[in-house]
Amino acid sequence: MTDAAERERFELLYDRHRRAVLGYALRRVEQPADAADVLAETFLVTWRKLDDVPAGSAALPWLLAVARRVLANHRRGARRRGGLAERLRGELTAALPRHGAVPAGDGEQGRLAAALARLPEADRELVLLVGWEELEPSQIAVVLGIPPETVRTRLHRARARLRDALADEEAEEREERDPAAAAQPPPRSLRAHPLTPTLDAAVPTPDLAKENLR
Repeated sequence: MTDAAERERFELLYDRHRRAVLGYALRRVEQPADAADVLAETFLVTWRKLDDVPAGSAALPWLLAVARRVLANHRRGARRRGGLAERLRGELTAALPRHGAVPAGDGEQGRLAAALARLPEADRELVLLVGWEELEPSQIAVVLGIPPETVRTRLHRARARLRDALADEEAEEREERDPAAAAQPPPRSLRAHPLTPTLDAAVPTPDLAKENLR
C-alpha cells in the first residue's frame, strides 16, 4: 500500500469511527479531556498497525478493543497518580449528551444510571456495549477478547442483574416517598425500560433458544 493509500484509509477510518470511539471513551472516564486522550491514543495505535485493521464492519470492534486497552493503561496510570481509577471503577460517569451518554438525573433515567452503577464492572461493560455501542455478541467478543458464547452467557446474567437492580431502585424510591409502599406489589419488569428490547434481542430467552435449535 502506498503512503497516499495508507493516509486515505486512515482518514476514512477516523472519519467513520471517531464518534463511536469517543462515545465509548466518554462513558468510561470522568473528564471529557481524558476521553480525548483515549481517542488520540487509539488512533495513534491504529496508524501504527494500519495493516492489521480489518475491513468493513469488523473495523469498529477492532478499534474498540484498542480503546479498551488504552483505557486500561489510562486507569493504571491514574491509579499510580493517586488512586483515581479505583474510584472510577465503582461509578458511572457523566458524559456529553450528544455522544449518547449514560443517562443521569431524576426519574427513569436516574433509576437506570443508579441501577447500572450497582452492577459489577464486567456486567456494566457488557450492558454498555449492547445498549449504547449497539454491538452484536460476535463484535463484543472481539472487543473483550472472549468467545461469543461466553459473551451470550454473561449477557444473560448481566440482564438479570440489571433487572434486579432496577427493581431495587424503584422499591427504594417508593419506600422513600411512602413507607407503606414497601407492602405494594414489586415494580414493573425491566422489560418496560427502553434498554430491555436491545438486551433481549442480543440474549435470547431459553424458550427462544430451544425454538431455534429445532
